[in-house]
Amino acid sequence: MEVIFKIIRQPENSSPVVQTYVVAAESSNTILDCLNRIKWEQDGTLAFRKNCRNTICGSCAMRINGRSALACKENVGSELARLQNIPSPEGKVNTIPEITVAPLGNMPVIKDLVVDMSSFWNNLEAIAPYVSTAARQIPEREFLQTPQERSRLDQTGNCIMCGACYSECNAREVDPSFVGPHALAKAYRMVADSRDSDTENRLESYNEGTKGVWGCTRCLYCDSVCPMDVAPLEQITKIKQEILAHKQANDSRSIRHRKVLIDLVKEGGWIDERQFGLQVVGNYFKDLKGLIALAPLGLRMLCRGKFPLSFESSQGTSQMRSLIESVEKEKGLGIRD
Repeated sequence: MEVIFKIIRQPENSSPVVQTYVVAAESSNTILDCLNRIKWEQDGTLAFRKNCRNTICGSCAMRINGRSALACKENVGSELARLQNIPSPEGKVNTIPEITVAPLGNMPVIKDLVVDMSSFWNNLEAIAPYVSTAARQIPEREFLQTPQERSRLDQTGNCIMCGACYSECNAREVDPSFVGPHALAKAYRMVADSRDSDTENRLESYNEGTKGVWGCTRCLYCDSVCPMDVAPLEQITKIKQEILAHKQANDSRSIRHRKVLIDLVKEGGWIDERQFGLQVVGNYFKDLKGLIALAPLGLRMLCRGKFPLSFESSQGTSQMRSLIESVEKEKGLGIRD
Protein backbone atom coordinates (compact mmCIF):
# COMPACT_ATOMS: atom_id res chain seq x y z
CA MET A 1 0.00 0.00 0.00
CA GLU A 2 1.02 3.62 -0.47
CA VAL A 3 1.54 5.79 2.63
CA ILE A 4 2.14 9.52 2.66
CA PHE A 5 4.86 10.57 5.09
CA LYS A 6 4.72 14.21 6.13
CA ILE A 7 8.08 14.99 7.72
CA ILE A 8 8.73 18.19 9.61
CA ARG A 9 12.10 19.34 8.30
CA GLN A 10 14.07 22.16 9.84
CA PRO A 11 17.64 23.37 9.40
CA GLU A 12 19.19 24.83 12.57
CA ASN A 13 17.86 28.30 13.50
CA SER A 14 15.30 28.18 10.69
CA SER A 15 11.54 27.79 10.51
CA PRO A 16 10.19 24.27 10.07
CA VAL A 17 8.64 23.16 6.80
CA VAL A 18 6.58 20.10 5.94
CA GLN A 19 7.95 17.87 3.19
CA THR A 20 5.84 15.06 1.77
CA TYR A 21 7.03 11.67 0.56
CA VAL A 22 5.04 8.73 -0.79
CA VAL A 23 6.28 5.30 0.30
CA ALA A 24 5.13 1.84 -0.81
CA ALA A 25 4.99 0.09 2.57
CA GLU A 26 3.76 -3.09 4.19
CA SER A 27 1.79 -3.01 7.43
CA SER A 28 4.67 -4.76 9.19
CA ASN A 29 7.25 -2.15 8.13
CA THR A 30 8.45 0.01 11.00
CA ILE A 31 8.50 3.77 10.75
CA LEU A 32 12.28 3.53 10.73
CA ASP A 33 12.14 1.16 7.75
CA CYS A 34 10.15 3.78 5.86
CA LEU A 35 12.47 6.61 6.84
CA ASN A 36 15.42 4.54 5.62
CA ARG A 37 13.73 4.00 2.27
CA ILE A 38 13.03 7.71 1.94
CA LYS A 39 16.66 8.52 2.66
CA TRP A 40 18.10 5.77 0.45
CA GLU A 41 15.68 6.03 -2.48
CA GLN A 42 14.19 9.55 -2.50
CA ASP A 43 16.09 12.14 -0.48
CA GLY A 44 19.58 11.57 0.90
CA THR A 45 19.53 14.92 2.72
CA LEU A 46 16.95 13.77 5.29
CA ALA A 47 18.57 13.65 8.74
CA PHE A 48 17.53 11.38 11.64
CA ARG A 49 19.23 9.26 14.29
CA LYS A 50 19.23 5.47 14.35
CA ASN A 51 21.40 2.62 15.55
CA CYS A 52 20.25 -0.78 16.85
CA ARG A 53 16.80 -1.06 15.18
CA ASN A 54 15.76 -3.33 18.09
CA THR A 55 14.33 -1.01 20.79
CA ILE A 56 17.56 -1.12 22.75
CA CYS A 57 19.58 2.04 22.10
CA GLY A 58 16.81 4.67 22.07
CA SER A 59 18.50 6.63 19.26
CA CYS A 60 15.50 6.82 16.90
CA ALA A 61 13.07 8.58 19.25
CA MET A 62 10.92 11.15 17.45
CA ARG A 63 7.34 12.38 17.40
CA ILE A 64 5.12 10.12 15.33
CA ASN A 65 1.64 11.52 14.74
CA GLY A 66 1.97 13.85 17.71
CA ARG A 67 3.42 11.51 20.33
CA SER A 68 7.02 10.69 21.15
CA ALA A 69 7.98 7.12 20.29
CA LEU A 70 10.74 4.93 18.87
CA ALA A 71 10.66 4.72 15.08
CA CYS A 72 12.07 1.17 15.23
CA LYS A 73 9.25 0.01 17.53
CA GLU A 74 6.17 1.53 15.87
CA ASN A 75 5.02 -0.03 12.61
CA VAL A 76 2.86 1.28 9.81
CA GLY A 77 -0.09 -1.03 10.48
CA SER A 78 -0.48 -0.24 14.18
CA GLU A 79 0.03 3.47 13.58
CA LEU A 80 -2.64 3.64 10.89
CA ALA A 81 -5.01 1.64 13.08
CA ARG A 82 -4.46 4.14 15.89
CA LEU A 83 -5.12 7.05 13.52
CA GLN A 84 -8.47 5.61 12.46
CA ASN A 85 -9.83 6.57 15.89
CA ILE A 86 -8.64 10.18 15.50
CA PRO A 87 -10.85 12.30 13.17
CA SER A 88 -9.04 14.59 10.74
CA PRO A 89 -9.45 18.38 11.32
CA GLU A 90 -11.42 18.68 8.08
CA GLY A 91 -13.57 15.66 8.87
CA LYS A 92 -12.46 13.97 5.65
CA VAL A 93 -11.20 10.45 5.12
CA ASN A 94 -7.91 10.40 3.22
CA THR A 95 -7.79 8.00 0.30
CA ILE A 96 -4.06 7.56 0.94
CA PRO A 97 -3.16 7.15 4.65
CA GLU A 98 -0.81 9.73 6.16
CA ILE A 99 1.80 9.56 8.90
CA THR A 100 3.39 12.72 10.29
CA VAL A 101 6.91 12.59 11.73
CA ALA A 102 8.50 15.45 13.71
CA PRO A 103 11.52 15.97 15.97
CA LEU A 104 11.31 15.48 19.74
CA GLY A 105 10.04 18.38 21.81
CA ASN A 106 11.71 20.42 24.58
CA MET A 107 15.05 20.31 22.75
CA PRO A 108 16.38 22.56 19.98
CA VAL A 109 16.54 21.15 16.48
CA ILE A 110 19.94 20.60 14.88
CA LYS A 111 18.55 19.40 11.55
CA ASP A 112 15.27 17.76 10.56
CA LEU A 113 14.59 14.98 13.11
CA VAL A 114 17.90 15.38 14.96
CA VAL A 115 17.73 17.40 18.19
CA ASP A 116 20.36 18.79 20.55
CA MET A 117 20.09 16.62 23.69
CA SER A 118 22.58 18.62 25.78
CA SER A 119 19.97 19.72 28.33
CA PHE A 120 18.70 16.14 28.57
CA TRP A 121 22.16 14.81 29.50
CA ASN A 122 23.07 17.78 31.70
CA ASN A 123 19.91 17.32 33.76
CA LEU A 124 20.66 13.63 34.13
CA GLU A 125 24.13 14.48 35.43
CA ALA A 126 22.59 16.96 37.89
CA ILE A 127 20.98 14.17 39.94
CA ALA A 128 24.31 12.33 40.39
CA PRO A 129 23.20 9.08 38.66
CA TYR A 130 25.82 6.78 40.12
CA VAL A 131 26.39 4.94 43.38
CA SER A 132 28.05 7.23 45.91
CA THR A 133 31.85 7.32 46.08
CA ALA A 134 31.73 6.52 49.79
CA ALA A 135 30.20 3.15 48.98
CA ARG A 136 32.78 2.44 46.30
CA GLN A 137 35.62 2.85 48.79
CA ILE A 138 34.73 -0.37 50.65
CA PRO A 139 37.53 -2.76 49.63
CA GLU A 140 36.80 -5.96 51.56
CA ARG A 141 34.28 -7.61 49.26
CA GLU A 142 32.08 -7.08 46.24
CA PHE A 143 28.80 -5.23 46.58
CA LEU A 144 26.35 -7.98 47.45
CA GLN A 145 22.58 -7.56 47.24
CA THR A 146 19.71 -9.86 48.04
CA PRO A 147 17.34 -10.75 45.19
CA GLN A 148 14.73 -8.52 46.85
CA GLU A 149 17.13 -5.56 46.97
CA ARG A 150 18.10 -6.06 43.34
CA SER A 151 14.48 -6.36 42.23
CA ARG A 152 13.84 -2.77 43.37
CA LEU A 153 16.13 -1.61 40.55
CA ASP A 154 14.60 -3.63 37.73
CA GLN A 155 11.97 -1.19 36.47
CA THR A 156 14.15 1.94 36.43
CA GLY A 157 17.05 -0.11 35.07
CA ASN A 158 15.03 -0.63 31.88
CA CYS A 159 15.39 3.03 30.88
CA ILE A 160 17.23 3.39 27.55
CA MET A 161 17.52 7.20 27.73
CA CYS A 162 15.58 7.72 24.50
CA GLY A 163 14.20 11.12 25.53
CA ALA A 164 10.53 10.35 24.81
CA CYS A 165 9.38 11.28 28.32
CA TYR A 166 11.51 14.45 28.30
CA SER A 167 10.01 15.43 24.95
CA GLU A 168 6.44 15.19 26.28
CA CYS A 169 7.06 16.76 29.70
CA ASN A 170 4.71 19.69 30.38
CA ALA A 171 6.69 20.77 33.42
CA ARG A 172 9.92 20.95 31.44
CA GLU A 173 8.17 23.03 28.78
CA VAL A 174 7.25 25.81 31.22
CA ASP A 175 10.03 25.47 33.83
CA PRO A 176 13.60 25.26 32.47
CA SER A 177 14.91 24.45 35.96
CA PHE A 178 12.96 21.17 36.15
CA VAL A 179 15.38 18.29 35.53
CA GLY A 180 12.84 16.10 33.77
CA PRO A 181 11.18 12.71 34.29
CA HIS A 182 14.12 10.71 32.91
CA ALA A 183 16.48 12.18 35.51
CA LEU A 184 14.08 11.66 38.40
CA ALA A 185 13.35 8.07 37.38
CA LYS A 186 17.10 7.48 37.53
CA ALA A 187 17.19 9.39 40.81
CA TYR A 188 14.82 6.89 42.39
CA ARG A 189 17.07 4.09 41.18
CA MET A 190 19.82 5.67 43.31
CA VAL A 191 17.53 6.12 46.32
CA ALA A 192 16.41 2.49 46.08
CA ASP A 193 19.92 1.09 45.66
CA SER A 194 21.01 -0.59 48.89
CA ARG A 195 24.67 -0.02 47.98
CA ASP A 196 24.36 3.76 47.99
CA SER A 197 25.27 5.65 51.17
CA ASP A 198 24.17 9.16 50.18
CA THR A 199 20.40 8.88 50.45
CA GLU A 200 19.89 11.82 52.82
CA ASN A 201 21.82 14.24 50.62
CA ARG A 202 20.04 12.95 47.54
CA LEU A 203 16.61 13.54 49.08
CA GLU A 204 17.64 17.07 50.07
CA SER A 205 18.66 17.76 46.48
CA TYR A 206 15.55 16.21 44.90
CA ASN A 207 13.39 18.19 47.38
CA GLU A 208 14.82 21.55 46.32
CA GLY A 209 12.32 23.99 44.76
CA THR A 210 10.68 22.98 41.51
CA LYS A 211 13.79 21.62 39.82
CA GLY A 212 13.25 18.30 41.60
CA VAL A 213 10.19 16.17 42.28
CA TRP A 214 7.90 19.06 43.24
CA GLY A 215 8.19 20.53 39.74
CA CYS A 216 6.32 17.56 38.26
CA THR A 217 2.75 18.38 37.16
CA ARG A 218 1.68 14.70 37.26
CA CYS A 219 0.26 14.89 33.73
CA LEU A 220 1.11 11.19 33.08
CA TYR A 221 2.46 11.91 29.58
CA CYS A 222 5.86 10.48 30.53
CA ASP A 223 4.30 7.18 31.57
CA SER A 224 2.12 7.00 28.46
CA VAL A 225 4.99 7.34 25.97
CA CYS A 226 7.76 5.39 27.71
CA PRO A 227 8.64 2.48 25.39
CA MET A 228 10.16 0.44 28.23
CA ASP A 229 7.41 0.81 30.87
CA VAL A 230 9.75 2.61 33.28
CA ALA A 231 6.79 4.72 34.50
CA PRO A 232 8.77 7.86 35.44
CA LEU A 233 5.83 9.41 37.28
CA GLU A 234 5.60 6.34 39.51
CA GLN A 235 9.28 6.72 40.38
CA ILE A 236 8.84 10.44 41.09
CA THR A 237 5.98 9.59 43.46
CA LYS A 238 8.18 7.08 45.29
CA ILE A 239 10.82 9.79 45.86
CA LYS A 240 8.11 12.10 47.21
CA GLN A 241 7.06 9.40 49.64
CA GLU A 242 10.65 9.05 50.84
CA ILE A 243 10.94 12.82 51.30
CA LEU A 244 7.64 13.07 53.15
CA ALA A 245 8.70 10.26 55.48
CA HIS A 246 11.89 12.17 56.37
CA LYS A 247 10.48 15.70 56.63
CA GLN A 248 8.21 17.71 58.90
CA ALA A 249 5.34 19.83 57.58
CA ASN A 250 7.09 23.13 58.28
CA ASP A 251 10.20 22.19 56.27
CA SER A 252 8.85 23.53 52.98
CA ARG A 253 5.65 24.65 51.30
CA SER A 254 5.70 21.64 48.94
CA ILE A 255 5.77 19.23 51.86
CA ARG A 256 3.06 21.14 53.74
CA HIS A 257 0.91 21.03 50.61
CA ARG A 258 0.88 17.22 50.63
CA LYS A 259 0.59 16.73 54.36
CA VAL A 260 -2.08 19.39 54.93
CA LEU A 261 -4.16 18.11 52.00
CA ILE A 262 -4.30 14.61 53.50
CA ASP A 263 -4.92 15.89 57.03
CA LEU A 264 -7.83 18.07 55.92
CA VAL A 265 -9.42 15.28 53.85
CA LYS A 266 -9.13 12.93 56.83
CA GLU A 267 -10.74 15.57 59.03
CA GLY A 268 -13.58 16.70 56.77
CA GLY A 269 -13.85 14.36 53.79
CA TRP A 270 -12.83 17.17 51.46
CA ILE A 271 -10.55 20.20 51.68
CA ASP A 272 -11.42 23.19 53.85
CA GLU A 273 -9.84 25.76 51.51
CA ARG A 274 -9.66 28.41 54.23
CA GLN A 275 -7.46 26.23 56.39
CA PHE A 276 -5.55 24.96 53.37
CA GLY A 277 -4.29 28.42 52.45
CA LEU A 278 -3.46 29.44 56.00
CA GLN A 279 -1.61 26.23 56.81
CA VAL A 280 0.22 25.76 53.51
CA VAL A 281 1.04 29.31 52.38
CA GLY A 282 0.90 30.88 55.84
CA ASN A 283 2.73 27.97 57.53
CA TYR A 284 0.24 27.74 60.38
CA PHE A 285 0.38 31.57 60.87
CA LYS A 286 4.19 31.46 61.17
CA ASP A 287 4.99 32.88 57.71
CA LEU A 288 4.11 36.58 57.70
CA LYS A 289 5.02 37.05 54.03
CA GLY A 290 2.85 34.10 53.10
CA LEU A 291 -0.12 35.48 55.04
CA ILE A 292 0.30 38.90 53.40
CA ALA A 293 0.43 37.22 49.99
CA LEU A 294 -2.95 35.60 50.72
CA ALA A 295 -4.63 38.90 51.62
CA PRO A 296 -5.46 40.13 48.06
CA LEU A 297 -6.96 36.78 47.12
CA GLY A 298 -8.97 36.68 50.34
CA LEU A 299 -10.35 40.18 49.73
CA ARG A 300 -11.40 39.35 46.16
CA MET A 301 -13.15 36.21 47.38
CA LEU A 302 -14.99 38.17 50.10
CA CYS A 303 -16.10 40.86 47.64
CA ARG A 304 -17.49 38.26 45.25
CA GLY A 305 -19.17 36.22 47.94
CA LYS A 306 -16.93 33.23 47.38
CA PHE A 307 -15.32 33.04 50.82
CA PRO A 308 -17.11 30.42 52.93
CA LEU A 309 -17.66 31.49 56.53
CA SER A 310 -18.24 27.94 57.67
CA PHE A 311 -17.22 24.43 56.67
CA GLU A 312 -19.37 21.35 56.56
CA SER A 313 -17.83 17.92 56.48
CA SER A 314 -18.79 15.72 53.55
CA GLN A 315 -20.82 12.57 53.87
CA GLY A 316 -18.71 9.48 54.43
CA THR A 317 -15.88 11.36 56.17
CA SER A 318 -15.28 8.53 58.61
CA GLN A 319 -15.04 6.01 55.78
CA MET A 320 -12.63 8.25 53.91
CA ARG A 321 -10.49 8.65 57.03
CA SER A 322 -10.49 4.90 57.58
CA LEU A 323 -9.47 4.27 53.96
CA ILE A 324 -6.55 6.72 54.12
CA GLU A 325 -5.34 5.33 57.45
CA SER A 326 -5.56 1.78 56.10
CA VAL A 327 -3.41 2.71 53.09
CA GLU A 328 -0.90 4.47 55.34
CA LYS A 329 -0.69 1.46 57.60
CA GLU A 330 -0.38 -0.98 54.68
CA LYS A 331 2.45 1.01 53.10
CA GLY A 332 4.17 1.77 56.39
CA LEU A 333 4.10 5.49 55.59
CA GLY A 334 2.71 8.50 57.34
CA ILE A 335 1.44 9.92 54.08
CA ARG A 336 1.00 9.10 50.42
CA ASP A 337 1.27 11.55 47.56
